[in-house]
Amino acid sequence: MAGAAPIVADLRTESDDLDALVADLPAAGWATDTPAAGWTIAHQIAHLLWTDRVSLIAVTDEATFTSDVVSAAAQNPMGFVDEAAEELAATAPAELLADWRTTRAALHDALLAVPDGRKLPWFGPPMSAASMATARLMETWAHGLDVADALGVTRTPAARLRSIAHIGVRTRDFAYAVHGLTPPPDVFHVKLRAPDGDEWVWGPEDAAQRVEGSAEDFCMLVTQRRPRSALDVVAVGPDAEQWLTIAQAFAGPPGAGRG
Repeated sequence: MAGAAPIVADLRTESDDLDALVADLPAAGWATDTPAAGWTIAHQIAHLLWTDRVSLIAVTDEATFTSDVVSAAAQNPMGFVDEAAEELAATAPAELLADWRTTRAALHDALLAVPDGRKLPWFGPPMSAASMATARLMETWAHGLDVADALGVTRTPAARLRSIAHIGVRTRDFAYAVHGLTPPPDVFHVKLRAPDGDEWVWGPEDAAQRVEGSAEDFCMLVTQRRPRSALDVVAVGPDAEQWLTIAQAFAGPPGAGRG
């Protein structure tokens, strides 16, 4: 993976693109339902605000993150994310958007200032600034897709999908673990068609287990934004086939996916 700077630049762009989708919505538009059950556009932005906020705390105040944020999450491990989104979604849309703008800008700047080698605390294993930026890019893109779907907008795929595809590949073993399964011992070969027609490749060329297809569709699959039947992603080999049924790039328990 690259250092944090290019990924943070992509994260800024992705955030700005989503901002542009909601900036001119009337207040009533923020109550539009999205494909995530029970979540409106306001919930989607509220979730990103909350996660950017706690990410900023992890970067700038590790003691508070450990003592307050992690402790609060431990009291309701299965529901604290939804509770936070529900609470913040009740904020007036203009205030919610302004808060997200300020918070995400502070986070992006803070990530750029993280020294090489420093690991940032999180709810799972500590991570580098580049890894945190990648995780925020993945979430911003995925929740932005929910908003775009709610508004009937088709987004143009961009080269920054590569970081999202990368985290999708890297989380293979995590997906097995959260399903109580043992990951296959062999590395898979993943070859994806980039938006510009180039190829993005992970794993040995001679691997028996292979995944190929559209990079955008692979990102939709690992963020569980589209059913696999609607995607241009194919598997060769039983282990690769199984992985595509459970793949998830996001933290937490297995998602329900989209039917």
